[in-house]
Amino acid sequence: MSRKIGAVFVSLLTLTFAAAILLRVLTGGIAAAPAQEHKLTVVAATYPIYLFTCALTEDVDNITVERLDTGSVSCLHDYTLSMRDMQKIESADLIAVNGAGLEEFLEHALETSDAQIVDCSQGIALLESLSHDHDGHDGHDHGHWDPHYWMDPERAAQMVQNLQAGLAQLDPDHAQQYMENSASIAALLASRQSLAEELIQLYHPISGLITFHDGFQYFATAYGLPLLASIEEEAGSEASAKEIVEITELVQKYELPVIFTETNGSDATAQAIARETGCRVVQLSMVMDGPDGSLEHYLNAVTDNVIAVVNGFAGEELIRHEGEN
Repeated sequence: MSRKIGAVFVSLLTLTFAAAILLRVLTGGIAAAPAQEHKLTVVAATYPIYLFTCALTEDVDNITVERLDTGSVSCLHDYTLSMRDMQKIESADLIAVNGAGLEEFLEHALETSDAQIVDCSQGIALLESLSHDHDGHDGHDHGHWDPHYWMDPERAAQMVQNLQAGLAQLDPDHAQQYMENSASIAALLASRQSLAEELIQLYHPISGLITFHDGFQYFATAYGLPLLASIEEEAGSEASAKEIVEITELVQKYELPVIFTETNGSDATAQAIARETGCRVVQLSMVMDGPDGSLEHYLNAVTDNVIAVVNGFAGEELIRHEGEN
């Protein structure tokens, strides 16, 4: 009997002690543990979007920026979401997409996501796609609009503004920081655009570009460079015999010293034409992949592309860029 009384007595003491602690917490006697701040997650569909978003969220602690693994392919129309990509999409508070028909692979995933969506192409003057109804390449019709607008720094600045607006809506407490970062990015883009234009004037006129990726139209437009031909070529879907003849004739007609391939694309046809005509083959970057989220990777890629064009036509290292790639 005494054991039962003792057990009841201990239980009453425990309940009384717990009630006292709860009362002190409720009345402010003991500070409650601070609530864990929710960390927002932004998922970028492409590497350029990732770079711009990282720059926009600089000095903002409660936000994480991730990217899909889209830099592993040269053509996003062939991309398939991985399991890791799907996990990122499921946990995202905001998903930033390029738009303009580039991310067909995301359509179904976005339909099931509760995340806020930012289409970076909103308000941007798009150019018609050079591969639309492309003769002899039934599998290369990528839609009416060319989605590679980030290759023009001025259009990239509008892209940044769209991202800024989306971030401010998601995280209004840091809207001012996003606005300030956006202004800084715009200044850097304008400065690099001016530098690129000055570099092109070092070797002028440039008779015309032939590229083996259809994404350099905006690059050519940004710097007033004639685009004679732009062919989307990937391993397993090379240019047709007719196109090879046409490009060879263009190289000879304009006496082009150089033609251009994309870093991650196929150069088989370009090398064959080079052997036939004696021109050189030089690589340009679509800025589709890189090591981290530093905006310098985009800025340097813009400069390096211009330098590659100028040096290619000059036939010598007229300009050297010491910046990090």
